[in-house]
Amino acid sequence: MNLLRSLIFTVLAVFITAFFALLGMLCFWARPMLRHRLVTGWVPTMMWTVRHVLGIRYRVIGQENIPAGPAVILSKHQSAWETIALQQIFPPLCYVLKRELLWIPFLGWGLAAIPSIAINRSAGQNALSQVVEKGRKRLEMGLWVALFPEGTRVSPGESGRYKPGGAILAKRAGAVVVPVAHNAGEFWRKNAFIRRPGEIVVSIGPIIEVKGIKADEINTRARDWIEGEMRRLFPQHYAGNEIYERLSSDCHTCPLE
Repeated sequence: MNLLRSLIFTVLAVFITAFFALLGMLCFWARPMLRHRLVTGWVPTMMWTVRHVLGIRYRVIGQENIPAGPAVILSKHQSAWETIALQQIFPPLCYVLKRELLWIPFLGWGLAAIPSIAINRSAGQNALSQVVEKGRKRLEMGLWVALFPEGTRVSPGESGRYKPGGAILAKRAGAVVVPVAHNAGEFWRKNAFIRRPGEIVVSIGPIIEVKGIKADEINTRARDWIEGEMRRLFPQHYAGNEIYERLSSDCHTCPLE
């Protein structure tokens, strides 16, 4: 049954994504925020499909922690689900993502129309400079900026090293950080075609103020909250695992701090 659900969902997702990507191309002349509103009509359509075809629901804890103004979101990354859902949970946002995603037909066109912040991850310091420069412009436009500091999807119970780009952007822009934990990987695993029905829990943490603290401390606080919340809400995935390591020393030496 889950195989059939996943097959139907995949076919529908291709057509839905193609429609909104083409809409984005036709509206490329429009102002960025208008274009963003048109293209992200994809989000509620996809979320309806996720719920009614795949049987994946979600509930949010800590919605009262969402600030009024634009912020930097640092989220756990376990699946493709959160890349869709965060756009429904939060005010209008854009993602920092690897530029290769823009080369994917339809999906990449839609991402380019939002507009996303596409970076060459192998460019090192130059990529970080792009995140800061373009991220500040997006925040000034009124968009939130969402990043997955682990850099790639991780399986339930795993943790990656939290890269400092989002914390540095928040510090340089003077924007608060909103940490997010969730268990989407339980139902929509990375690189898996078959998705399982169930309820995803999304937990939004208290904002992290950036005034008076350095970027590495912002990054550490975000990681500590996210990883602590993951272990509090989903302890079954961490049974027998060693406590995660503190951020490695290279997070403390970034020249853009």
